[in-house]
Amino acid sequence: MTLPKSEYVSDTWKDGIFNKKVVFCTGGAGTICSAQVRALVHLGADACIVGRNVEKTEQAAKDIAAVRPGAKVIGIGSVDVRKFDSLKDAVDRCVKELGRIDYVIAGAAGNFLASINQLSVNAFKSVMDIDVLGSYNTLKATLPHLVESAESHRVDSKTCKLAPPEGIRCLVLTDTQVKPSPQGTGGRIIFVSATLHYTGVPFQTHVSVAKAGVDALSNNTALEFGPLGVTSNIIAPGPIANTEGASRLIPEQDLEEVTRGQPLGRFGSVRDIADATVYLFSDAGSYVSGQTLVVDGASWRIASSSVGAGLKYPDFLLAGTEIDGVTGKKKSKL
Repeated sequence: MTLPKSEYVSDTWKDGIFNKKVVFCTGGAGTICSAQVRALVHLGADACIVGRNVEKTEQAAKDIAAVRPGAKVIGIGSVDVRKFDSLKDAVDRCVKELGRIDYVIAGAAGNFLASINQLSVNAFKSVMDIDVLGSYNTLKATLPHLVESAESHRVDSKTCKLAPPEGIRCLVLTDTQVKPSPQGTGGRIIFVSATLHYTGVPFQTHVSVAKAGVDALSNNTALEFGPLGVTSNIIAPGPIANTEGASRLIPEQDLEEVTRGQPLGRFGSVRDIADATVYLFSDAGSYVSGQTLVVDGASWRIASSSVGAGLKYPDFLLAGTEIDGVTGKKKSKL
């Protein structure tokens, strides 16, 4: 399905800024991640998206490729981010077919509403495995390629311009030292997180714990691989309209009230997340690393008496009522 540009990237960005670059994205068929990749492809990048559902992932790749003539977008389904070998095979195919990986978006995630009493050990583990282990596996599988890309896109600290790989230890480069270097940027990873764990949110314990782990992973990546030129950052979306997450957590009858209660009086759009992604991967974000870019219109700073699906706190908990239709819940052995 061809979407108008205005729905997935703003006119702020110059066409072609990601020419000859390749992005690898987990969860790439999802509403938010597909918009992130679509924006990068529109601006010149090629891409590889991976997911569990084969048909959905392959179709999403075709839709994304349609935004720019000549774009190459690979969709690889049947990939389980919880299994390193499955993810590594996808990375190897991406590099074989597209030649490199310059950017990574770790976006695979799982979520559902459940109180701690309802949350089985298996259900908690499932979210932790998808979010935390999946993000770690994504990092491990792509790191060699990110380091290679970062090496060829090092920025000289004196001139703030690209320096040749052999000059990365030099602060000042003479004209005779400078050799042709790749254009643009490279060696960057974004972890898609959330804001739930900043204050704590009832019925979202599993996701809050998982996203806190993802944030820690990104921060340590920035420290350990910054000396090699790799940047690692977090994008933390707030309530984003027309997404699977919003529809799952906020019923249609409560949508107007919840929207009106947002600090900016509206939900965010997938374009807001895509624009943040372009910023962090572009030259404008070359000195941004180890940071969390919250894109939520200050939503997380507003205390709420209701949590998802119109569940009133603490009345719902005190009543001992269970949430209907808890997906991902399995019986625990403990």
